[in-house]
Amino acid sequence: MRTFKYLVLFFFSVSILIACGGKEEKKKEGFSYENKKDTPKNTETKNANEIVISSDDLMKFDKTEIRVKAGEKVKITLRHKGKLDINVMGHNFVLLKQGVDLVGFANKAATVKDNQYIPKKKKDVIAHTTLIGGGQTTSIEFDAPAVGTYDFLCSFPGHYSMMKGKFIVE
Repeated sequence: MRTFKYLVLFFFSVSILIACGGKEEKKKEGFSYENKKDTPKNTETKNANEIVISSDDLMKFDKTEIRVKAGEKVKITLRHKGKLDINVMGHNFVLLKQGVDLVGFANKAATVKDNQYIPKKKKDVIAHTTLIGGGQTTSIEFDAPAVGTYDFLCSFPGHYSMMKGKFIVE
């Protein structure tokens, strides 16, 4: 009887060890979760200020300050490194004109879901990207405005409090 208990315990232990054995997950080479969206092809511009700014599911940009030269072409590429859907954690990049109240703009933008949270009258906006979800990328090109400091933000409802920064034109 005692031997039987040890045999059962032995087989039970072996079966647990086999079940918990590590399997290596293989990644496919060249595969990326990044879904490129709205990225222009063959856009080679001389003197372009190419800025890549990343966002994530924790509602933050990886840059809070961007510096460019006045009058030159600027290319902003926004990458959403998170995994959440556009309806839950959508992000965009909005560059406001000087003197625009950031909080007032963000509150107005939060009411226009049908226009990707950008007010239809774009009198307060210099440039903006499309709204993207997790794993997506978008870009925008524009001429840098006059020398000065401008605000940028994500206009998805509630994000502006954490997702904002200064766009400094020298």
